[in-house]
Amino acid sequence: MTMHLHKVHGSGNTFYIYETTDEKCMDWSRLGVWLCQKGNLGGADGLLLIAPSKKGLAKMRVINADGSEASMCGNGLRCVARYICEKYNVSEALIETMKVVLKVQKEASIFDEIPTYSVEISPVSFELASLPMFYKNKQQICNEVIKEFADDISFTAVSVPNPHLIGIVHSDKIANSHHQERLSSKLNGDNEYCPDGVNVSYVYPMDEDSIYVRTYERGVGFTNACGTAMTASALVSSIEGVVSTGKVTVYNPGGFVQCHVKHNEGQYVLKLIGNATFLAELELTNENEWLWQSVKETDEQKGYKTLITYAETKTASIYLTS
Repeated sequence: MTMHLHKVHGSGNTFYIYETTDEKCMDWSRLGVWLCQKGNLGGADGLLLIAPSKKGLAKMRVINADGSEASMCGNGLRCVARYICEKYNVSEALIETMKVVLKVQKEASIFDEIPTYSVEISPVSFELASLPMFYKNKQQICNEVIKEFADDISFTAVSVPNPHLIGIVHSDKIANSHHQERLSSKLNGDNEYCPDGVNVSYVYPMDEDSIYVRTYERGVGFTNACGTAMTASALVSSIEGVVSTGKVTVYNPGGFVQCHVKHNEGQYVLKLIGNATFLAELELTNENEWLWQSVKETDEQKGYKTLITYAETKTASIYLTS
């Protein structure tokens, strides 16, 4: 059996894309773990499986590097959006995800001529039961210091629908990642608060319309970026007045994206806009074991590196804090 894959990334969040007509023909968790090994062509953060859908042009499943399955992935969905829109020669489409059908759309480039797509991020819930998370019989945690986690960070818990714990921090917590790593490891291990784990993001306000976000992603660890985390961080920053506009530039270790946040009587409309970069086309055979047969790289990463340079210039001062 020969499998045709693409290696792609959104904001430096790297994936393999594979399209199948039969979701039951293979152990996708096992394949995802194998593909994502660092020693295997550099590894990746996950496998994006595209399958037939009765609700949209396609269905997306997200297999994390550890073999677990996520309900959504904003960075991955942008890459799937490009794959599907180019395949069907359309500029927008509906893509089925685990919990909801989402609109995706081709957009004007956010930097130079980099291929750019937007994805809807939904549904939004601040109910702890939706993550799930348990803390002192509370229903919600919104802009609250949790002393068991830290005495100088205000946290908000939200699902979009992936579970997120968002902390607004000073630059020292960005310059030094030790505190975030300890807390994230705790909340993604055996713990009393988040039995299924949680994505933990530290957010540093840069100015009235931009923030910096670093995310420890459930099932992956620290990533260059997490699409739902960046959108959730923009939402929390907007609600708490950290930013003053509904169009937020979100910088991250992998570059930057734009997040649109609209409030409508307690309802939120969220859109994530960013790159969808195709790194390579690959062929993989599966007889007694998986073997790479061909790897054809593209030159798209050259253009994206200019965006990274720009983002690094904009965020360099954060890491000068001791």
